[in-house]
Amino acid sequence: MISNYFKIAWRNLIKNKFFSLINIFGLAIGLCSFLLISLYILDELSYDKHFKNADRIYRINSDILFGGTSLKLSQSSDPMGAVLKKDYHQVEQYTRIYTNEGGDFVRKGNQYVFEDRIAYADSTFFDMFSIPVIEGDPATALDAPNSVVINETMARKYFNSAYAVGKTLEFGATEKTIFTIKAVYKDIPENTHFNFDMILSMDNVSYGFGNFLSHNFSTYIRLTPETDYRSFDEKFISVTNKYILPQAKQFMDINSMDDFKKSGNDLRYSLFPMKDIHLRSDRSFEINTGGNIQYIYIFGAVAIFLLIIACINFMNLSTARSSSRAKEVGIRKVLGTEKLTLIWQFIAESAMTSYIALLLAIIMIAVVLPVFNDISAKSIHAMDLFKVNFLPLLLLLPMLTGLLAGYYPAFFLSSFKPVEVLKSKLNAGLAGSKLRNILVVFQFAVSLILIISTIIVYQQLEYIQTKNIGFDKDQVLVLDETYALNGNQEAFKNDILQLAGVKHGSQSQYLPVSNSSRNDNTFSKEAFMTEKNGINMQVWKIDYDYIPTLGMELAGGRNFSKEFGADSNAVIINETTAKMLGYDDPVGKYIYTSDGNSSNQGIALSIIGVVKNFHFETLKEDIG
Repeated sequence: MISNYFKIAWRNLIKNKFFSLINIFGLAIGLCSFLLISLYILDELSYDKHFKNADRIYRINSDILFGGTSLKLSQSSDPMGAVLKKDYHQVEQYTRIYTNEGGDFVRKGNQYVFEDRIAYADSTFFDMFSIPVIEGDPATALDAPNSVVINETMARKYFNSAYAVGKTLEFGATEKTIFTIKAVYKDIPENTHFNFDMILSMDNVSYGFGNFLSHNFSTYIRLTPETDYRSFDEKFISVTNKYILPQAKQFMDINSMDDFKKSGNDLRYSLFPMKDIHLRSDRSFEINTGGNIQYIYIFGAVAIFLLIIACINFMNLSTARSSSRAKEVGIRKVLGTEKLTLIWQFIAESAMTSYIALLLAIIMIAVVLPVFNDISAKSIHAMDLFKVNFLPLLLLLPMLTGLLAGYYPAFFLSSFKPVEVLKSKLNAGLAGSKLRNILVVFQFAVSLILIISTIIVYQQLEYIQTKNIGFDKDQVLVLDETYALNGNQEAFKNDILQLAGVKHGSQSQYLPVSNSSRNDNTFSKEAFMTEKNGINMQVWKIDYDYIPTLGMELAGGRNFSKEFGADSNAVIINETTAKMLGYDDPVGKYIYTSDGNSSNQGIALSIIGVVKNFHFETLKEDIG
């Protein structure tokens, strides 16, 4: 019986080639869109879940509100992990990752290759993250200074083999350091919120360790299975009073954390599940740019709507040609065919159409996937459709689509009365007509919603691209890592300025874009810093040509100048800072910062200019 259903279904598809082609192609486009978006969503949801004990690994986040400046950091202080493991039995392990020094040059033969996926980590890195190691002992690989572990790709790149333990790599184009390879690990999967090609020993970081007031390390801890991470957050209050407050008293007049908070300031630490970092974290100084859970919801809704539109299109086409199937239904009923048999017959036709559409959709996916990967910045492969976690969806989708799209046409067509049909008195039925109208209206409504949404997104992108953000971003080129010129940067810059078409040039480590590597420090308008007069600000070190090169404008005062030797102790502030300081005219006034020893030994910096506000973070954020 079942084979007969599909035999008749196939004959009907062949008999009505043009109609079948339209139906199959329309359904295939809907399935293709649905599957592509599903692949994207599943890839986004899979981040970091491949690690062993991933559900017990948390990153320490820092929330700092001081002097009117709010910082939401994905980093914490360097001793934080160690004191938590020492003081609380709930912490099984901790590890730190340091990425503030960026990439470095690595010597390959007579050339220097810049590698940007480099980090520093503790020896507990491989205990925390279950990354397979090909060669070497991961437990001790990062224990000693000048030790490095590399992934399989780097091993083959520099040594033409996955086995490179004991060999050396020369890092640095100016200050050269020889590192010994202690382990080779398999490439970290792309669906990880960090992805490093080389990991160097934490002992090689040039940093003043032991400072609870400086937050520059991505710190992870693994809790015991029975520990609730939300309850553990309360432990940070004790940590703050025991370790952080004594250090803070050395640099400012502060009695207690309660007084600190009463002054309008705040300092809080919290644990954040590692599995949520990619989609749910929006903090500064993330190791990699993450996704957004809202996009998952939006794309998921779009995928479902597209599939529904395709199914409605199938239903409308099937019911629209009901008159051509009416006599077939009438004759079958006269010959004794039951209504249920007819229903299964039409659903079989729908299911067969869906599976043929699925095959066409898979071919479409294989064709458009390279373009889709470029747009979405993914590395999805067509074979991902056949992975264990996706295959059930692939097999069930056409069946469900066939039922959804064929359910109504099956009942509609099987409900024809033989007498009316054979006497050519067929009336499609008022109810059927009403339902078709409702489906058509719904289909067009959803299409209009998607079109309007697309227009709104386009307008938002157009707004972002054309808004005056306070500096010139067009026609500005960035040459990275010029420190490799070994002291010849200024001569290089002067040569560049002689080229035709070059108007300005500047050297700086600081770019006015989100997540650019920048420093922050605490300042006050009085020489003696307290919890009430301190202001936390970003500090950018620039040359004389930075402001004119980026087309920034001064609201008052002057730019740095080689004619004024005292400019080495001068600063230019933005309008936000001027307003926060409360000066009518800040030019000529001083701001103070600690020299790192105590609050009583401040460094006086003369304000020589005020630059007009410009956006250096996303447009969602106020200018800091």
